[in-house]
Amino acid sequence: MMDWDLAVLAVPLVGGLEETGSRWEPYRLLDPAGEPVRAVAEFFVDLRARGRSQATVRSYGMDLLRWFRFCWATGTPWDRATRAEARDFCRWMLIAGKPDRPHWRSSGQEQAAVPSGKAYAPSVRAHCETVMRSFYDYAITERWIGGCRRELLDRTLVWNQAHLLQILRDYEAHHNQHRPHRSLHGAAPLKALPEHADLTRYRVRRQARVGGLINEYHLVA
Repeated sequence: MMDWDLAVLAVPLVGGLEETGSRWEPYRLLDPAGEPVRAVAEFFVDLRARGRSQATVRSYGMDLLRWFRFCWATGTPWDRATRAEARDFCRWMLIAGKPDRPHWRSSGQEQAAVPSGKAYAPSVRAHCETVMRSFYDYAITERWIGGCRRELLDRTLVWNQAHLLQILRDYEAHHNQHRPHRSLHGAAPLKALPEHADLTRYRVRRQARVGGLINEYHLVA
């Protein structure tokens, strides 16, 4: 994690929320290169499928744009952000406050929003936190379901409900305690990375999961 001076952090006004005029995809979040952010686009589709209005999609989009601009300014990939970055983002909204917008004549140029020191209203900060939780809950759920389907269900003949629950519990334990996650730098969600070991002093033991479909490897003395 890096330390930033949040009071003077300049967040460039890059990217944007584009209104498309389409009922199917009313808004798109664009990155600094003008390309749609795929994860947000999928999240917007889910919002519309749940009956959310176009105004709600726009409201969510503006909050996510604020978060993504913070990530771009600090060099934090959105899918590797931790609670520490989310905390700093909330502090930035409170300390740096609303940006002083550049003059409209310079709107075609890349500008940095100068911190005004006027904090966002509590309702704005609370709504932004809610939107972030909803977005990441959706992303994590979709990733877990996709991985479970590709790595387990597409390769397994399920006999009955009891069998399904058994293999799902086994896969959940593997996913949370052993499977390396790139966003966690190779660690598992519920298990930290072990210390570096001299492999010449250990043997590797294989442990089968879900009937041998998935294998885990452990060091034993």
